[in-house]
Amino acid sequence: MIYILGPCSAESREQVLETARMLKETCSVPFIFRAGVWKPRTRPDTFQGAGEEGLRWLSEVKAQYGIPVATEVATPEHVSAALEAGMDYLWIGARSSATPIVVQSLADSICDLKIRRFEDSKIRRFEDLKGLFIKNPVNADAALWLGNIERLEQTGVPVMAVHRGCGHKPSWSVAHEVRLARPDIPMLLDPSHMSGDAAKVPELLTKVTELGLDGAMIEVHCCPEKALSDAKQQIRPSAISRQLSAVSHQNTVELNWLRAEIDELDETLWETVAARMDVSRRIGEWKKAHVVAQLQPERYQQIKSKVESQKSKAFSADFALRLWEIIHEESVRIQVKGEK
Repeated sequence: MIYILGPCSAESREQVLETARMLKETCSVPFIFRAGVWKPRTRPDTFQGAGEEGLRWLSEVKAQYGIPVATEVATPEHVSAALEAGMDYLWIGARSSATPIVVQSLADSICDLKIRRFEDSKIRRFEDLKGLFIKNPVNADAALWLGNIERLEQTGVPVMAVHRGCGHKPSWSVAHEVRLARPDIPMLLDPSHMSGDAAKVPELLTKVTELGLDGAMIEVHCCPEKALSDAKQQIRPSAISRQLSAVSHQNTVELNWLRAEIDELDETLWETVAARMDVSRRIGEWKKAHVVAQLQPERYQQIKSKVESQKSKAFSADFALRLWEIIHEESVRIQVKGEK
């Protein structure tokens, strides 16, 4: 198992070293220490990271505790600075992963540094780079994720995938497609970003073994409530050992992938039904305000005919009609009573 643990952001030397110390003392499994120093935040008035100074703090963690270190890169300049500081691993975040040109430029910069390393002895540290992690794009696009893996493989550095979901939703079907296409590439779970909620991290961690994944990238902070970024999704070092020790092997991996897809689709289905019922309630309010009959036979027949004409290899027209009749009956009830 590969575990990457540490704060979302390197905020101060004290915070980085204290988190690393606490993890070193409490974590019962080997891990890579992570922290972002360049933060691609949505708003410019939020914490953007400590920059190259943060790299020095990570270097101290490596020297003082003997823990390999990792940070996120988004530009060729980031790559050069990170490697010069002795980073063992680099990762490309979901926002960068959404843009093939960015990923290709990062791959090209690593290749360029590799060539120059042999030509100029003053260029150091490339030999320290042990691996590259690529997160799935923010949009649910398996083909783009696979393409990014291929781009990074051009560097000759081992590449690993990190599944962090899309918009605080798992998007299991995307990860499953990539896993089936590239079973040779290790895939890790990022439960912190997948949920956006520290309380949900333990439950999501069970998916690591259920789905036969190769580890996890988890945001861990010595004092989450004071974190300058992603405060709600970071857990304390004292909790991590207990959560990782609960991991156990299972032999129903493919079935669990399919069940995870079903669970996610069911959740989306119920959210869609709930949204439809809310619109039905609003229609009922409009009809009452304009003294219009709740049941409109012409509209009813129009929708029914549309449902009856459904053609799908996945289900019969009869099933579609029976399902719609149930939904319609509940919609009418909500229109009449105006319930939420």
